[in-house]
Amino acid sequence: MDTHVHDRRRFLALAAGAAAAPMLTACGAGFGGNDDKSDGSAADDVTGSFDWKREKGTTVKALLNKHPYTDALIADLKSFTEKTGIKVEYDVFPEDNYFDKLTVDLSSGRASYDVFMLGAYMVWQYGPPNWLEDLGPWMRNSSATGAEWDQADFFPNLLQADQWSLKAGAPLGQGGQYALPWGWETNVVAYNTEVFRKLGVKPADTFDELAELAGTIKRKAPGAGFDGMYGIAVRGSRSWATIHPGFMTMYARNGLKDFTVDGGKLTPAMNSPEAVAFTEDWARMVKRGGPPSWTSYTWYQCSSDLGAKKAGMLFDADTAAYFQAVKGASPASGKIAFHPGPKGPGGSLATNMWIWSLGMNAKSKKKSASWLFLQWATGKEHLRKSAITHNHIDPVRKSVADDAAYKDKMRHLPGFLETFETVVDQTKIQFTPQAQFFDATTSWASALQEIYGGKGAKSVLDGLADDLAGKVG
Repeated sequence: MDTHVHDRRRFLALAAGAAAAPMLTACGAGFGGNDDKSDGSAADDVTGSFDWKREKGTTVKALLNKHPYTDALIADLKSFTEKTGIKVEYDVFPEDNYFDKLTVDLSSGRASYDVFMLGAYMVWQYGPPNWLEDLGPWMRNSSATGAEWDQADFFPNLLQADQWSLKAGAPLGQGGQYALPWGWETNVVAYNTEVFRKLGVKPADTFDELAELAGTIKRKAPGAGFDGMYGIAVRGSRSWATIHPGFMTMYARNGLKDFTVDGGKLTPAMNSPEAVAFTEDWARMVKRGGPPSWTSYTWYQCSSDLGAKKAGMLFDADTAAYFQAVKGASPASGKIAFHPGPKGPGGSLATNMWIWSLGMNAKSKKKSASWLFLQWATGKEHLRKSAITHNHIDPVRKSVADDAAYKDKMRHLPGFLETFETVVDQTKIQFTPQAQFFDATTSWASALQEIYGGKGAKSVLDGLADDLAGKVG
């Protein structure tokens, strides 16, 4: 697994917070895992009336990634302890080695940590070996879960993204609930309004227009007073993280799949004629309008270049632009606007997302207290406070996203709320769930680099598909 997950949080201390008012319409069927009675879950041991104080005096250990969400959580831990009598001890690691630490601890079976942060994709790696507690039985037990937690308040696609049957290729939203959504990111286009105004251009509505616009900015921006500016920042390093933001979003908008699934068998599909053509077009766009050292580009470089007025556009996580857009954060702050990005054929705005989630160690000896912590950390009160007074952006709960104070906080970002209202109902994880996800997408990023370097897309992607065919499924 490539553990250099996003290489991105080093500069987020100056963040102020951002999100939107999502309008998902997916139904809530299947929430909380399977509807069948749990089989031997520790949740069955919790009986009687719900009581926040039932584990008073217990200590829970948390493993956390350095992140604005973590800062907001730690700032509010006193409220949790006052509410429950439970003490939370925690270790915080930077993202470049966080998942190394988590993977080693979970695989050891030592249960050094009861609860932890993880991405939704990590469920596909940590779920099959039974490292994650199925939270469904806890959610369904009214003795363990207070009514105010209000499961229906979560955006359905976010909750379903952490729910899986543990079977390769099976759709999300079925099976156990192996984590809870805590904060998320959608992938859209952000752009420098100043250079757009000077060049007399507007955001692209199609991918062909986006590629042409990127090239135009790279050619003309220096003559308009933007020395060294190129057209579009997208990730390019040899990491799975290169595939999942802008590339996978545009790939999905073109109706393309990473794998086809037939009877539980996964067949690589990134070498279909349509996928080959798209990948050639993507590499050509980067060649003509991207940064000179694209193959080293991570989340951090893409975000920083937008803020430094080196990139005219960014196609990546909304947060990558937000933390440059807030007042005083960068030379481009106050001159960054948001746009849904190009539509695919038929007007598709299918968008890939990243979800920071919270999970419980299946080997924890303090599951009842751990569930109270997870319930509080994903509850309305804490998340509202974190969104409005701290940096916990992109709320996972409808009530927080709709909150008047939260919306007022976000209105200074041109196009931000409008962009979310446009794309969020088509935002979900666009990948096929399978345990080899990280290796497969890292190999995919390597193939993308080869195509960018001049090798034929068809031969490279055929080789990738052949290699992956024997590893997944």
